[in-house]
Amino acid sequence: MKLKLQDLPINELRMKVNSLTPVLWTEKFEETIQFYTHVLKFSLKNQNSDWNWAVLEKDEIQIMISLPNSHEKKREICFSGSFYFNIENIQSFWDSLKFTAKICYELEVFDWGMREFAIYDNNGYILQFGESVQEISREE
Repeated sequence: MKLKLQDLPINELRMKVNSLTPVLWTEKFEETIQFYTHVLKFSLKNQNSDWNWAVLEKDEIQIMISLPNSHEKKREICFSGSFYFNIENIQSFWDSLKFTAKICYELEVFDWGMREFAIYDNNGYILQFGESVQEISREE
């Protein structure tokens, strides 16, 4: 008999989330590592070429890169959203990317109090970068 979510006691539904690490599937494994390490200045923390898997790290976050998982049915690689990075020093970061990266939208201030821009990585994933307008005014 399969239990339904509503049949579980409330205390069994509680969990502590320690981190969230996206796994980006790519058919361009080495090129993707190069993009994240050279363009975005991530560090290659771990790599297993036999598994076509790597862990990239920048400050407090990690991203895994992998060929598509064999457990999944073969389909086109896609992601239906974007990856949002909350960063500091957005102006200098924008200045370093605006002529070299494929731009999704340019640096602007939005009504919700964020100054942000977005680029595409080498696979077409959208990477958004934002900084709170309040943080920017404190820096200046």
